Formats: sequence, C-alpha cells, structure tokens
Amino acid sequence: MDSLTFVGTATTVLRLGRFTLLTDPNFLHRGQRAYLGKGLWSRRLTEPALEVADLPRLDAVVLSHLHGDHFDRVSRAQLDREAPVVTTAHAARRLGRWGFQTRPLRTWQSDTLHAADESLRITAVPAVHARGLLGAVLPPTMGTVLELSRPGSPVRRVYLSGDTLTGDHLDEISERFPAIDAAVVHLGGTRILFQTVTLDDEQGVDLLERVDPGQVVPVHHSDYPVFRSPLSAFVERARGRGWGERLTLVRPGETVPLAGPADAGADAASHADA
Repeated sequence: MDSLTFVGTATTVLRLGRFTLLTDPNFLHRGQRAYLGKGLWSRRLTEPALEVADLPRLDAVVLSHLHGDHFDRVSRAQLDREAPVVTTAHAARRLGRWGFQTRPLRTWQSDTLHAADESLRITAVPAVHARGLLGAVLPPTMGTVLELSRPGSPVRRVYLSGDTLTGDHLDEISERFPAIDAAVVHLGGTRILFQTVTLDDEQGVDLLERVDPGQVVPVHHSDYPVFRSPLSAFVERARGRGWGERLTLVRPGETVPLAGPADAGADAASHADA
C-alpha cells in the first residue's frame, strides 16, 4: 500500500511502491528554536511523532528548501548520509559541505530512482516563498512531483507543494502534470516580517482549484507560532468549495493511504472526517 506517515510540520515518510522517502526533516522538540535565517527564529510548539532513530531505511530525502523548520540541526547531526537529498542547488551546496550526498535540481529538472521493475521520477516544480524584497532574502524553494511507474504504466503521481504562495506558477504545474493523484499541501499562512510566506486557507483552496488533485493531504499548519492560519480554517473553506470528499486529514504519527488514479475519491472520502 502506498502511504504517507505524518511526523509533523512538513515532515512525512512516503512509501511509493518499492521506494521510501523522507520529506523536509524537522525533528526539533517542543520549545526548541528553528532558525529561519537573517536573525529570525521560531520556537516549536509540538513534539515530532517520530525520532530520526525510528525512521525506516530511506531511498532519498526530498527537501523543499533550507529553513530550520524543514531541515534542522537534529537532522544535520543524525540523518544517515547514505540516502541522497534531492533539493535546490542553494540547499545542496550547504548540505554537501555537511557531508550529505545531494542531487540538486533546477525547476523542471528531474532525477530518477530505480528498484527492480519500478522507477520513481522526482521533478522540481515552481514554488514562490515570498514576493518583492522578502522573496530575494528567503532561500529558494521548490515543489516536487513524484511519479511512480512500472514498465509501460505510470502508477501514481504525487505533488509536494513545498512552501509556496499561490499564483500563475501553479497553472504551469497543472499544464505539465494534468493528472495529480495526491497533493501534500504546505499550509499555515506563515507570517514573517509582516508578510505571508506560505499558503493560508484562501490561498490553499486556490491551489487546489488550480492543480486539481484527486486527494489532498494538508501538512505544515500547527507546529510553530509563525503559522497564523489554522488547519480548521482551511478545512472549512475547502469543504465549502466542494473539496471535502478529497480531503485526507492526518494526525502526527498516523499513516494514511495515498490514492491512485482509480481510487482517489474513495480513499480520500473515507478519511475526510478524520
């Protein structure tokens, strides 16, 4: 069963066919500070559902960008260096100096993992963390599309939004990847220096309407005080716009199935009221 285990923040363990991925590793504990760059920090409000020692063997780490709530000092100290980190060129340079294997991707560039008769293509897609002057200060970020395939047959397509705002860049993702089975959406309405730098409830629903995924798994919404838009606001707005049957709400430590082309509606509906 292809699945997502929610660890907290944007940290998940994804099992897609023969492949196991870790996303945006954040293993700080409640009360510890996540460094956000340029003298900015935020203190974590929650505990991670897993420790690094609890992780399964990983085929890769997918990192949207290098912020302390997405790759922290615990990850730097404890993550196994064998699994490659697929990330932005900006993050790859720093991680390489720390001894990690990296596979840097530019926008629309792909890297492919292979195992027996399966392959997993990882494609970097656009994400906009901020606009204007703040956009020039924050680290570059990327979304990701994961495509699991068996010989001659794509099996599942999963979109990881990364920290992004809504906008026309999402339309291009939809044009290039018109059949997204599941979207893991970074929410929170994060506020830094009086600007919103991640999707709030309204922008989150706009992303859904632009990308049109079969299943929606919200993450990155409850762990830091800089998250100003609660999950409940997104759920209420999404249900009001007809997205309720596609929502899969996942609690920290919980594992949920990821829907494929034939079963997206059924699986998502079964978890919509979780």
